[in-house]
Amino acid sequence: MEMNEYQKLASRTAQFETDKFNPLIYTVLGLAGETGEVVEKVKKVLRNDDAELSEEKRQELKKELGDVLWYLSQCSRVLNFELEEVAQANIDKLADRKDRGVIASEGDDR
Repeated sequence: MEMNEYQKLASRTAQFETDKFNPLIYTVLGLAGETGEVVEKVKKVLRNDDAELSEEKRQELKKELGDVLWYLSQCSRVLNFELEEVAQANIDKLADRKDRGVIASEGDDR
């Protein structure tokens, strides 16, 4: 599936376009929450399952990653970015850092 097509289809399920709250804040909070759910599932695999990732847990993570993707796509949409544009900008940034030998350094503006 193409990323922009996903973004378009995902938008059909968005229910935050109201006067009650700011769509950017809503999508950013949702992104943080869903990312936290991924982190929690991995933490519990480490704690409860001796870091052995079962197929069941792997599938649960796929669902949570899908939720992260949904919020990422909608946050991008609220900011008037196509998801493919965001992805390409990230690849370009990383390639530039690699070419300059600073990919493992610290800071956003390296």
